[in-house]
Amino acid sequence: MNPDLQLSTFNYQLSTFNYQLSITLAPLQPDDREQFIKDNQWAFKYGAQQEFGLRDTRTEEGEEVISRITIENSIDGENAEAYRIILDGEKVGGVVLKIDREKAFGELELLFVLPEVHSKGIGQAAWKAVEAMHPEIKVWETITPYFEKRNIHFYVNRCGFHIVEFWNKHQHGPAIPDEEVGNWCEDDEMFVFRKEMR
Repeated sequence: MNPDLQLSTFNYQLSTFNYQLSITLAPLQPDDREQFIKDNQWAFKYGAQQEFGLRDTRTEEGEEVISRITIENSIDGENAEAYRIILDGEKVGGVVLKIDREKAFGELELLFVLPEVHSKGIGQAAWKAVEAMHPEIKVWETITPYFEKRNIHFYVNRCGFHIVEFWNKHQHGPAIPDEEVGNWCEDDEMFVFRKEMR
């Protein structure tokens, strides 16, 4: 995260026909960084275990589905913004964005909600808060592994993204940074999602 970037806390209220939910996106604080990383790893690991059980072999670092270095590179990347998702005073997730204001382009690097509070609309409220926070962004992109049916449903059916590409051993995304080479293999399969704002 750019140390010169001043991030503000952002409050958002999501109302549906059954419930009302108020979340806060609070800038990630240095003393919360380690727990943020652990929470992100737990949320991603939980998703893989739900799909494949404890036998899952899609790990980057020991037993982690997403490595510390992947998370740190997202948090520390150029034009990165990292936030904690807060509900009722509790940290329940996190978001990392990469914002290119000049091109009006945003990347959703990471979005996670702790498994203990899944299916309460928190992720959708967090995404709506991101959109409200950045009305200058005209195109958003993100990626998710092919096996994360829950994520695919979330991005397409809840957030309005469209699948625009499928990365696989025959078609892969941008060049992999040197520090990430050990975390990627040609068999990694990911969907690329895009949302064009109106």
